[in-house]
Amino acid sequence: MEEVKEYLYVLPSRMLEEISSGESEPVDAVIFVGISLVLGIASRHLLRGTRVPYTVALLIIGLGLGSLEYGTSHKLGRIGDGIRLWNNIDPDLLLAVFLPALLFESAFSMEVHQIKRCMAQMVLLAGPGVIISTFCLGFALKITFPYEWNWKTSLLLGGLLSATDPVAVVALLKELGASKKLSTIIEGESLMNDGTAIVVYQLFFKMVNGESFSWDAIVGFLAKVALGAVGLGIAFGIASVLWLGFIFNDTVVEITLTVAVSYVVYFTGQEGIEVSGVLAVMTLGMFYAAFAKTAFKGDGQQSLHHFWEMVAYIANTLIFILSGVVIAEGILGNDKIFQNNGNSWGYLILLYIFVQVSRCIVVGVLYPFLRYFGYGLDLKEAAILIWSGLRGAVALSLSLSVKRSSGGSFNLSSETGSLFIFFTGGIVFLTLIVNGSTTQFILHFLGLDKLSAAKKRILDYTKYEMLNKAFEAFEDLVDDEELGPADWPTVKRYITSLHDLEGDRVHPHTESEADNDLDPSNLKDIRIRLLNGIQAAYWEMLDEGRIAQSTANLLMQSVDEAIDTASHEPLCDWKGLKSNVQFPNYYKFLQTSMFPQKLITFFTVERLENGCCICAAFLRAHRIARRQLHEFIGDSVVASTVIAESEAEGEEARKFLEDVRITFPQVLRVVKTRQVTYSVLNHLIDYLHNLEKAGLLEEKEMLHLHDAVQTDLKRLLRNPPLVKIPKINDIISAHPFLGAFPSSVRESLECSTKEKMKTRGMTLYKEGSKPNGIWLISNGVVKWKSKSIRNKHSMHPTFTHGSTLGLYEVLVGKPYICDMVSDSVVLCFFIESDRILSMLRSDPALEDFLWQESAIVLAKLLFPQIFEKIALHDLRALVAERSSMKTYITGETIEVSHQSVGFMLEGFIKPSHAEGELIKSPAVLLPSQGNQSFLHADKSGSTTASFSHQRSGYLLETRGSIIYQVETRARGKTTYTKS
Repeated sequence: MEEVKEYLYVLPSRMLEEISSGESEPVDAVIFVGISLVLGIASRHLLRGTRVPYTVALLIIGLGLGSLEYGTSHKLGRIGDGIRLWNNIDPDLLLAVFLPALLFESAFSMEVHQIKRCMAQMVLLAGPGVIISTFCLGFALKITFPYEWNWKTSLLLGGLLSATDPVAVVALLKELGASKKLSTIIEGESLMNDGTAIVVYQLFFKMVNGESFSWDAIVGFLAKVALGAVGLGIAFGIASVLWLGFIFNDTVVEITLTVAVSYVVYFTGQEGIEVSGVLAVMTLGMFYAAFAKTAFKGDGQQSLHHFWEMVAYIANTLIFILSGVVIAEGILGNDKIFQNNGNSWGYLILLYIFVQVSRCIVVGVLYPFLRYFGYGLDLKEAAILIWSGLRGAVALSLSLSVKRSSGGSFNLSSETGSLFIFFTGGIVFLTLIVNGSTTQFILHFLGLDKLSAAKKRILDYTKYEMLNKAFEAFEDLVDDEELGPADWPTVKRYITSLHDLEGDRVHPHTESEADNDLDPSNLKDIRIRLLNGIQAAYWEMLDEGRIAQSTANLLMQSVDEAIDTASHEPLCDWKGLKSNVQFPNYYKFLQTSMFPQKLITFFTVERLENGCCICAAFLRAHRIARRQLHEFIGDSVVASTVIAESEAEGEEARKFLEDVRITFPQVLRVVKTRQVTYSVLNHLIDYLHNLEKAGLLEEKEMLHLHDAVQTDLKRLLRNPPLVKIPKINDIISAHPFLGAFPSSVRESLECSTKEKMKTRGMTLYKEGSKPNGIWLISNGVVKWKSKSIRNKHSMHPTFTHGSTLGLYEVLVGKPYICDMVSDSVVLCFFIESDRILSMLRSDPALEDFLWQESAIVLAKLLFPQIFEKIALHDLRALVAERSSMKTYITGETIEVSHQSVGFMLEGFIKPSHAEGELIKSPAVLLPSQGNQSFLHADKSGSTTASFSHQRSGYLLETRGSIIYQVETRARGKTTYTKS
């Protein structure tokens, strides 16, 4: 596609003049277009399968047409009149018509990940590289050429010849399968050179015409033209992408928008605010590549691709043929050059040598940086980079502008203008013909066009698989009810692509596995194939409506990043997604009181929903890719290793979905409902199309029903089902703690309850801090940890839905005994301690219930080997129905009955027959004898918790100790009965 954009400048900029005494007709211009397209079709058809660049052939055709029209007396009749019409059209008009669309297509077709990795290298070559080349060529021209040009004129020509146009080489690199990084560097340099060449030209041209610039003015000019263009492209990109989001399943409008915005941004930059229109369009295209590629789905994406391919092909054909015509006319129409300067052809060859030397200097000077940034650059690739420094239409077009302006200045005489066209056209011709045509040999000589051994083995293996598939297809089609059987040998004779198979099929990984050592090249190859399969699955899910456009961008970017590290790391595409699943740090800032709680809840649930979509798509794509890889490659150690890496990659994603399924199941339900609705509607659309193809529905009938389904689909995308958090009053009433209160008490507490949404890792309260309230957990998981409670029996130190945290500390007025930290997204409610104590004073009958509720949490904290395994609702029922609470006074003896566990909630005691050992609340009191197997069932050899005590009896040392006693019996499993 890129071949066109530079050569658009090739058109001359002379004023419109009379042609053939007014005998030509405007329709002759159409004849030239038709003839050019026919010649282009013939060239492409004849050159298909060869290594001759298509653009080289077009340039030669243009030279031939131009030579016949301008260099002979025979002319070309009306075709020649068409050539002259096109040759004399104002170049600015043609640039404005062709250039924006072609530049946009070039940038839009690039891979954004490759652009980001290679951006520094592209900027170096298009920025400092152009400046270095300008001064090198300017110096050579001033010293060696005999035309008595001053430094400014020499630098002007040096600047014109410094803009590379390696588009023909890029096309060849892609055809030969050269590395993506090298193609991206060359292609990106070409794009940026379109802009930098014009900027350099404008600067030196003004200097040649007598204007002077200070260094500050030069820097300001470059900053305005370059940075202003980038800002303009981004601004138009944001606006147009937002507009694109409102267009629903209308491929024609979507494609038209991409064309229209490229023209508008070019005109606004070039003519409106006087910045580089070329750089603005290039930025716009790259912005679309980064953020809008996934906006075009299914048939729309194919239509967009075919549309731009057609535009580029037509424009390529016209522009390269016109370039050849202009070069021929420039040489044959300026006899004065050879009369006054007979050695011009020799100096042209010398200038070609200077151009190649300057390119070597540019790459050599910048090589340490090119090697360091991006993907790096080795010496072989640097050689291709040097040889791909073609000069093209930018230089030729700007030289024609110099010719048009020559004659009015001492520094730019008419002869100087003609020499500019001659030398520039000659360099364009020589670099395209010599460099462009010989790149294939350089690539072959350096070994950059060779397939790796791993790829060759896969290729051979695939051919055998193709033969098997062909035979399977033959078996399915061999016998026909009407025509009878077919002849397999005849069928096979026509499958010539599989005739060169020799020997038996060899698995591509057999040799490496025989050495009991995995070949790194095989591992890299299979990883990349699996990742490509994962990316293809993402595209399919995007078309099916399983994932949104923004999610698809993140998923595909993660695959691109993983491909970069496939040679030296296991699969790591989850690494790029992890940060989008976890909650970022700024969510903690949202928890401050300055933001409304409903806003916090909305953003938190939305983040959870996006995380679920990412994880589900990630797991599904990996599963699909693993299945396809196994079906293709079969069983091998290499494939099994990569498949194992893929399965390990999904562990965190599976855990995230499982956590959400436990804490917020409504999120998963909404995500799945949305996907199913989209799939059902698409299925209905396919059903209608099948009915029309079968002739069972007329087109008008199908369209009527199709529009109705499309309306439903549009409504789904505009207003998808959302996660609905129940009303706060309903959630509070459903909590076991508040649900047990009388309605009057519950309503009073509901008014003072504060809703809180906590993300993972946020602290509800800290150990040792003053109790300021209680926390009611509605959804999510809270994890506890403590420095004072060193219990090794707790395997899952967590609390979930229905837990009441901090109540014990509020009742006794002691500091919190442990840290409570959210272990997932937690929806909880906070009630201040003053409200609890005030309620207790106003209604003492609630005291027993509050102590019972506090004992539930203490049981899990202090004696997890028994109570941690019990579900919270079962433990609540146990404490409420099968326990008793007693208050003791000083001097009383506390006996813990057999098969029971006691919890001291307040006060302190000391064991009988023990001096100086006091037990402080809270504590677990164990029986001294009887069947105690349940106490040791889960100890696993560790010592008893510091809060658990086992004695024959206890003496109370203070008044007011409250003991909860729970009986237990152990017969195979722990059960509980009332004391």
